[in-house]
Amino acid sequence: MLSWDDYNDDDASKQVIAAQAQKSAAEVQPPQSIPPTLEAQGAVAAQLLETQEAAQKAAQKAAQGPAQRAAQQVEPQPVVEIPAIPEPMPHVQVAEKLPEPEVSEVVFDGIQVDPAATSPSANLQAHAGDESYQRVTVDQKAMINCRADLNQLVPFKYDWAWQKYLDGCANHWMPQEVNMTADISLWKSDDGLSDDERTIVKRSLGFFSTADSLVANNLVLAIYRLITNPECRQYLLRQAFEEAIHTHAYQYCIESLGMDEGEIFNMYHEVPCVAEKASWALQYTHEISSPTFNTGTLENDKALLKNLIAYYCVLEGIFFYCGFTQILSMGRRNKMTGTSEQFQYILRDESMHVNFGIDVINQIKLENPQLWDEEMQNLARHMILDGTRLEVQYARDTMPRGVLGMNANMMEEYLQFIANRRLAQIGLAEQFPGAKNPFPWMSEIMDLKKEKNFFETRVTEYQTGGALTWD
Repeated sequence: MLSWDDYNDDDASKQVIAAQAQKSAAEVQPPQSIPPTLEAQGAVAAQLLETQEAAQKAAQKAAQGPAQRAAQQVEPQPVVEIPAIPEPMPHVQVAEKLPEPEVSEVVFDGIQVDPAATSPSANLQAHAGDESYQRVTVDQKAMINCRADLNQLVPFKYDWAWQKYLDGCANHWMPQEVNMTADISLWKSDDGLSDDERTIVKRSLGFFSTADSLVANNLVLAIYRLITNPECRQYLLRQAFEEAIHTHAYQYCIESLGMDEGEIFNMYHEVPCVAEKASWALQYTHEISSPTFNTGTLENDKALLKNLIAYYCVLEGIFFYCGFTQILSMGRRNKMTGTSEQFQYILRDESMHVNFGIDVINQIKLENPQLWDEEMQNLARHMILDGTRLEVQYARDTMPRGVLGMNANMMEEYLQFIANRRLAQIGLAEQFPGAKNPFPWMSEIMDLKKEKNFFETRVTEYQTGGALTWD
């Protein structure tokens, strides 16, 4: 057979190749010796057909010129299809610039924020006459309903508020600093404490463990937002932190002594004399804690003033004193000294809370004399007397018999003495003539007649890292 290398492009060569192909096809015949089966016949036919197709292709190539053969040897290049650009969806509109989102009016902390302003300079120009965008002066500051910028701490208008903040920071303490080893040993011993003494410890921890949480919630959810003076707000933040430390201290005592936590923390639900005091305070928080509540009207301003009297004059100013006296009396007798030490630190903090709150109340009265009308004075007097009644009831429940050198009658006189003090501090007449302090040793810890100078006493000379001693 001729190869393509021997092929010459002339008519004679073409005829030779064609004849050779025909001869090869004719020579292919099925074998005669074996009778073909159907399967063999099919195979022979397929081979014959394949040979004929090859011969026809060879004849066609022989009839072609060199240029045509070279073109057939070049592999065809794949065709790249360019996808068509889809038509835009009928509901999509293409804009050169996205529209600016619409923002409604924003009011933050009493300051109206203009969402249309695009730069600080635009804000300054737009609010040139607005007090909340001006440098604050002392005269613009007010305890409530102030329109000046609340983010500007200085200049101070109430130096006493800033000083109380500094004093509170200087007297920082943590519960873990107090050693509870002696308390644990005494509490676990069979004859270390009497049943009445154990009742006093459990009742005190049961009330205080939730009472300080109630105070903290009232500060965070209501008071802070409505007091519009930055230096007073600074102290409120410090007070809220101290309330958290106090709750931590009670939990530390409860855990150290191995008490039933569920029993202690639920006393404000389950023990009547504890639950009544908690419910009494909560009603005043509910009145002003709604996010929609705002001062600025006579009624709402009075509601805020009622809340301040309830928490500073009654809850912290009266409800705490029976339990404080009972636990501190144990410490004087060298019983539960670790618990007593923590209560002494807490009493120091709470005394400053009361002083601060009374200053705020009197400042609001001074700046808003229309609030302190006869109706409001009668209400404040009733609140303090009602709080005294509840605390006397608590004293009788926790001290059915004389214990720790005191009894319920002595505690009642002491609470009346404190109530007179609270009434006088907000400008009201005393309601318990002749009431005296039957526990003079309490004045060694906190002299109620010198609460403004409380930090000059021995107890409050404590600084961070110091310790209290029992004389």
